[in-house]
Amino acid sequence: MEPDCLASLCLLADIVTQTSNWKTALDALIEALRSAIIFDNFAIFRADANGQISDVAYARAVGRGKSGEADVAWGESIANQVLSVGRMVLQEPQVSLNTDRLQRPYLLGLPLKAPGQTIGALIFVRFGGPVYTEEQIKIAILAAALVSSLFEREIWQEKMAECEAIQRQMNLQEEFVATISHELRTPLGFIKGYTTTLLREDTQWDAATQREFLTIIDEEADHLTDLIENILETARLQSDTLQMTFQPLALERVIRDVVVRAQTRYKGMRILLDLEPVPLIQGDAVRLAQVIENLLNNAAKYAPGSPVSIRLWQEKNRVLISVADQGPGIAAQHLPYIFDRFYRVSDGKTHPGTGLGLFICRQIVQMHHGRIWAESEPGHGVTFFLALPCN
Repeated sequence: MEPDCLASLCLLADIVTQTSNWKTALDALIEALRSAIIFDNFAIFRADANGQISDVAYARAVGRGKSGEADVAWGESIANQVLSVGRMVLQEPQVSLNTDRLQRPYLLGLPLKAPGQTIGALIFVRFGGPVYTEEQIKIAILAAALVSSLFEREIWQEKMAECEAIQRQMNLQEEFVATISHELRTPLGFIKGYTTTLLREDTQWDAATQREFLTIIDEEADHLTDLIENILETARLQSDTLQMTFQPLALERVIRDVVVRAQTRYKGMRILLDLEPVPLIQGDAVRLAQVIENLLNNAAKYAPGSPVSIRLWQEKNRVLISVADQGPGIAAQHLPYIFDRFYRVSDGKTHPGTGLGLFICRQIVQMHHGRIWAESEPGHGVTFFLALPCN
């Protein structure tokens, strides 16, 4: 093996080991191999569980046929043969030497292996010859082994990410059970305590005190109802049984109705409106109102005393709503997860809630073929955005 080729392959091995992005590593592979093996097209086919081609993971045209006719031969047929027999396959053209070189592909296919299985095929295409030499084939076999390790590493990374996601979900569920137990006991404790107090026969309560106790019981009963409804709605969303009634809808009216109710519920909350005229959308007024109410509830919970700004406007073929507060905001590490089921932001303070509200919001918005997300800079509040299609 030539020293230059050996140096290139050592460099390639180092790149495959050190580069986390497999596409970047494959780009480097092309450059290293081009100095050792002459080829025009290079393709990697993935295999499914049945050993059949599932997709083309990577394809590059770097030589003759690069422009215009680079798709003459990517080697799909030889890739199928490689996956079928599980070993290297060489294929030379059976046509006249006078034929256009693009019609005379020399194909070299090598299996990509993982323990106990063939996970794909690596294909070299050389238009018009010459034949692959024994040394070039050895280099190609080494390249296939490196690519196999690259894809095997990707598979393991995906599996690790799945395991971490499952573990995170399990932890969230455990936290949810503990949280919901506390959240359910709190209103029940108030209801039981004040009811028992009113029923005492050894004490007479004046009308004002009775009304105060009954008001607390009524509010805690509402709180309990909300908690139970959130749990039930989450179950309906998970089983795709939540009923939605779509009809032409004026979002400005929905927002104004929600604001009136919120200002009654959250005394002193200052809500600033900037509502531009937008077209009617197809939507469920009750469910979209529920989303906005939940966002205002979050502002009241996490940014008490902060003014809240609600904006409505149109961009091209979608309508957008933003709900922004001027509270402490959300740290960057929490933003990717706040719409996950059971997830609660930990800021060192105790806030009531189950971690279901934003999950329900996202599911409702997605059922409207829309999108919801949040942007925040710690110390400068958080802004939630809803994007809904006009059609």
